[in-house]
Amino acid sequence: MTESSAQPSVSLVARTPDLAADEIECVITVPTFKRPEQLLETLRSLAMQETQRPFAVIVMENEAQQRAGAAAASPLFSDGTFRGLVIIAHRRGNCCAYNAGWETALEAFPRFRHLAVIDDDEIATPGWLEALCSTAETLGTDIVGGPQVPVFSAPGREKWARHPVFAPPYGTTGRVPALYSSGNLLIARPVLEAMPRPFLDLRFNFMGGGDSDFLSRAAQKGFRLAWCAEAVIHESVPARRLEADWIRARALRNGVISTLVEQRKRAGEGFGRLKVFTKSLALLGLSPLRGLGRLASTGSVSTAMYPVYVGLGRVLAEFGYANEQYREPEKN
Repeated sequence: MTESSAQPSVSLVARTPDLAADEIECVITVPTFKRPEQLLETLRSLAMQETQRPFAVIVMENEAQQRAGAAAASPLFSDGTFRGLVIIAHRRGNCCAYNAGWETALEAFPRFRHLAVIDDDEIATPGWLEALCSTAETLGTDIVGGPQVPVFSAPGREKWARHPVFAPPYGTTGRVPALYSSGNLLIARPVLEAMPRPFLDLRFNFMGGGDSDFLSRAAQKGFRLAWCAEAVIHESVPARRLEADWIRARALRNGVISTLVEQRKRAGEGFGRLKVFTKSLALLGLSPLRGLGRLASTGSVSTAMYPVYVGLGRVLAEFGYANEQYREPEKN
């Protein structure tokens, strides 16, 4: 693929020679931004997948100047170490990178059945892809999420895994009413073919939450969701993400995203915006009680404050507040 009028913001930099695109059953998309070493670790974990399903990887480089990730990965795709494509998503932002990868998958691999998503700071366990696909087939679902188990850079921080910022939303495999993250996800091809473009709304580009919005809209269209507890990936968590201001900013952001997603979901309802605002006020009002309950059960002030900040973020969103944590990635 080269830049064209249909897709002027994407260009191809590497492709595995003799790639049999028609035989690919699964496509794994990996967005990357200034993490070349971690990207290579992610790719190595994908090369170790225990599955008989033919799959290819699409790396979406989202740093269009230095292109460190693309420079590190491209030779390993060109020599056949990894199978798939490396592209440049020239427009900055989380949503732009995902949109570029998913559009490229539909264009380059006409027969794939499942598209999986993993980030460049994550390591897939060997059974990850097979677990996601098997769960989708066994439960008859269209989208499957899985746990992102945090791996903390500083020792003795394991207790943070139970914090709501890092803890998975579900603990067992089965159908679920909602999914929230694309960090560990499987999407059936018919979902992508049915959803409007761009897949991820660009207003979430530097805030995050475009994935949560996409998943909410897919569920509204009738696509079925599931959780696979066995499809484990391990996510690297730098020390910065355990600092109080980062946790607070993430909680506020989660509240903002919750309001924006629910506003869109209720857009066709009478008094939809009023219902969302009333719910936000109620959640904020109840948040101190919920926080006290969490403090009693966990002893963690940070965990106790989480519902307070989420409630505050929900209300602030009604007045145009947006916390774009990804605008300055070096601080994230």
